[in-house]
Amino acid sequence: MMSNRKSGPLARALLLPLIIVSALSAGAGAGKKASSAKDVDSGSFGIFVNGKRVATEVFRIEQLPDMSVAKSEIKVENGDGKASQTSELQITPSGDLKRYQWNELSPEKAVATVEPQDQFLIEHMTYASGKPIEQPFILPPSTMVLDDYFFSQRQILAWRYLASNCRPQGASKPCALGKAQFGVLVPRQRTSMLVTMEYAGREKVTVHGKEIELSRINLQAEGASEWALFLDDNYKLIRILIVADNTEVVRD
Repeated sequence: MMSNRKSGPLARALLLPLIIVSALSAGAGAGKKASSAKDVDSGSFGIFVNGKRVATEVFRIEQLPDMSVAKSEIKVENGDGKASQTSELQITPSGDLKRYQWNELSPEKAVATVEPQDQFLIEHMTYASGKPIEQPFILPPSTMVLDDYFFSQRQILAWRYLASNCRPQGASKPCALGKAQFGVLVPRQRTSMLVTMEYAGREKVTVHGKEIELSRINLQAEGASEWALFLDDNYKLIRILIVADNTEVVRD
């Protein structure tokens, strides 16, 4: 059941989407600095394929005086063995990429870092065996990182979509959310791509056996299956559905 209406808590809040902006880039207030990190969101996502849990992502998104930091760890355990990876995404108060680091802990060892340099983003990749690789990308620092397997990064992209794509229609009317494209970097694959996001209204879904109404945003990457992202009224990602791959991601 889906409706394209833009009423309700999400639409009302999008009149001034300051909550979303602060989660991405508020950093310190004017002339003021926080004494400690502020917990923006934390928790875990269960990743299910064909109804079977195959992996878990544990994440934390914090706001510090000089940047926002998103840390994640994903552990995969299925019939093919175990795998473990971590990531740390640092975003400046202006919303630009400050630094990104990805680590593969098992079954092999690898490290990738991405940092802005002049007008480029530079990725350094090091494997346990083999020479280090350096690859430049002609991308602005505002480019979002959307690495493989880290679903909390999809939540941050959804926040950016909501914050940047709000078109005010008047003092008493909610924002009209249209289709928008974003350039993203996928460090693990050492590639970049365009993704399209579009608000699809409110939809009733069943999560942990309970029916709730969530806001749906469709995410489409070039040459890939469509992802349906479901957010609650606090802008937290609750569920991702990838129908073509029989994959579901659910907040624990």
